[in-house]
Amino acid sequence: MKVIQIGCGKMSVYTMRYVIEKGGKIVGAYDINPKIIGKDISAVLGGKKQGVIIEDVKRLNDTITKKEADIAIVTTMSLMKDVYDVFMICAKNGMNVISTCEEAFYPWNSFVDTAKLDKVAKKNKCTICGSGYQDVSWGSLVTALCGTTQKIKKIKGKSSYNVEDYGIALARVHGAGLSLKDFEKQIASADNVSDVKRKELIEKGEFLPSYMWNVNGWLASALGLTVTRQTQKCVPQTHSKELKSSTLNMTIPKGYATGMSAVVTTETKEGITIESECIGKVYASDEFDVNQWSVEGEPSTTVVVNKPATVEMTCASIVNRLPDVIKASAGYTTTEKMGELRFKLKL
Repeated sequence: MKVIQIGCGKMSVYTMRYVIEKGGKIVGAYDINPKIIGKDISAVLGGKKQGVIIEDVKRLNDTITKKEADIAIVTTMSLMKDVYDVFMICAKNGMNVISTCEEAFYPWNSFVDTAKLDKVAKKNKCTICGSGYQDVSWGSLVTALCGTTQKIKKIKGKSSYNVEDYGIALARVHGAGLSLKDFEKQIASADNVSDVKRKELIEKGEFLPSYMWNVNGWLASALGLTVTRQTQKCVPQTHSKELKSSTLNMTIPKGYATGMSAVVTTETKEGITIESECIGKVYASDEFDVNQWSVEGEPSTTVVVNKPATVEMTCASIVNRLPDVIKASAGYTTTEKMGELRFKLKL
């Protein structure tokens, strides 16, 4: 399998290595950072030279077809509006895409131009999707629990992660480093709106979804549920002492936002409620990742995973999904339509 890497930051260190270890080949790489543009991808990966030079992403449209790749991995930003142009270039050139962009996991309920991408991808017979940690940990793990349940009243989830591990774009989306006043203005205020106003924001492309907004949409789709109402509330996280952030290149003052908690509540026609919370912040020394989900009903079941390796799991999910994306129906096809994510020995 021939793969193009778009975005050569922290996550690409794993995605490119995992592709190579499974017998795939990196045939192209793109980034915006002038410090690495023009260098071999080994400058990011380490080890021996791979013979692949990192190009300016501005050249993507002009050179993408020359790579003769099967699929592109996009590990750049967290919101669809920030990856849309790259996705569209790939779609117009008939290039399959999988991305760690969290909103890309299920953008149908938050990003109005998903339909445009879907149309162009179908026309050019390629597939676009998002995957990563949520594909199993917030997705098929939950639907598997539901499969052991006769009657479901509520699905409840809570997951935390260290924004330091994912790069500056994700940290900023979580409001890390902001004063509480700025957090309220830039992050939280977007949720203090009516359902009608929220719909208008989505239609205008101005809505800022938390990660669980899209996860709840994915879960509802996977379970065949009809969403009647969905709301979210973002709350800043703080620490009693100042915290150093290497990703933000700053020391976050005591009482400033270290990140946020986002709670998304989904009501459905079938009477099943989905309530999920994600906590993304700069960790103190004694904090660690936790992923917990409960299905309340007959019977009720809870699964807790302490200290999941979220970065490695994100990148392994992306790479193990590559064959699924290539085989999937053309268009913007979310992963609940591709079947269970499975380990791939070779690409």
